[in-house]
Amino acid sequence: MDAETQKNHLKAYGITYWTLGKQLKVKWLLNYRGGSFLLPDTGDIQRECQIRGVSFEVISNSKAESILEDISSPSKNMEAVVLEKVPKIAVYTPYGKQPWDDAVTMVLQYAEIPYETIYDEEVLNDGLLLFDWLHLHHEDFTGQFGKFYGAYRAANWYIKEKEEAEELAAKLGYSKVSEAKLDVALKIRNYVIGGGFMFAMCSATDSFDIALSAEGIDICEPMFDGDGSTPGYQSKIDYTKTFAFTNYTLETNPKVYEFSSIDMTRKRRISKTTDYFSLMEFSAKWDPIPTMLCQNHTALVKGFMGQTTSFTREDIKSNVLIMGENKLNEEAKYIHGIKGKGFFTFYGGHDPEDYQHRVGDAKTELDLHPTSPGYRLILNNVLFPAARKKKQKT
Repeated sequence: MDAETQKNHLKAYGITYWTLGKQLKVKWLLNYRGGSFLLPDTGDIQRECQIRGVSFEVISNSKAESILEDISSPSKNMEAVVLEKVPKIAVYTPYGKQPWDDAVTMVLQYAEIPYETIYDEEVLNDGLLLFDWLHLHHEDFTGQFGKFYGAYRAANWYIKEKEEAEELAAKLGYSKVSEAKLDVALKIRNYVIGGGFMFAMCSATDSFDIALSAEGIDICEPMFDGDGSTPGYQSKIDYTKTFAFTNYTLETNPKVYEFSSIDMTRKRRISKTTDYFSLMEFSAKWDPIPTMLCQNHTALVKGFMGQTTSFTREDIKSNVLIMGENKLNEEAKYIHGIKGKGFFTFYGGHDPEDYQHRVGDAKTELDLHPTSPGYRLILNNVLFPAARKKKQKT
């Protein structure tokens, strides 16, 4: 999985998932040649690699033992993690959305990793209990319809999506979309606390936390829900209810395309040519989880924008781990934390290979980006639940 020899990093994850589906175990060699996978040598696996265009090397048992011995050395920042379970994957996404509307569904399809789509009705009916891993499509959990009102309130797609959201909320027994989304967010919170793994990108990251912190408070203006907001609602926000963020200031202007001070989009002073974020290095033996989530063939990853591009460092809770950052701009791009028995990862931005994705832009063709480091971070999270659980050392 290093940069020099792997021709399709993304489909390699699909091969690993496929192998686990054959009831075979895989060793993930953390920090060894870009986070390589050690798979059993079978004719079926070799053929599947050839069909999918994934580079591989056949090694002897003695060579494999030598590699594992080298990795186990206390002087090497490496570790071999056993993958043994096929994670059951759910993508929380509105009905009718195309796979290319979301980076995760796009890369799952490209890597040939199966997933199921669910939405509000399934979540509220405890459908999450069937899954090991949940991705949140770039959703707005606050009931403000993505804060698209200022620029797109007259657009047919905006009017249609708002009507559909209101119809679904009414069908589920709610008078407001914000009330339905809050209950969905609470179900997702409980799923994570109970041991689930949640991954979110773009606006699903900050809007999820904002919804939790505004429980019992109306932060929506009349154009969103038909009545006024709670007076002085900023002072009533409860940051203890959130996963990752604290002490943020909400954006109260409904015409401003922003939720709060969490997002760095409007505060950035970086040109496209210099927009990169660096991945942090962790101890593979002592901190295997963040090490797993940061496996890549480069430590420097191209930046990309979204409604929520990246996170203001001062608004991140002290117990949340920053795994990718742009120090010059004092922003975090990729963060991870523990909630109850479960885990969450927030990844800023919309599409790792579409720098400034706009409404109506053409879809990204991943055939043109088979070695994308930005997309590898998503797939690291997909495989994480497959790892054999070990007692955490830190």
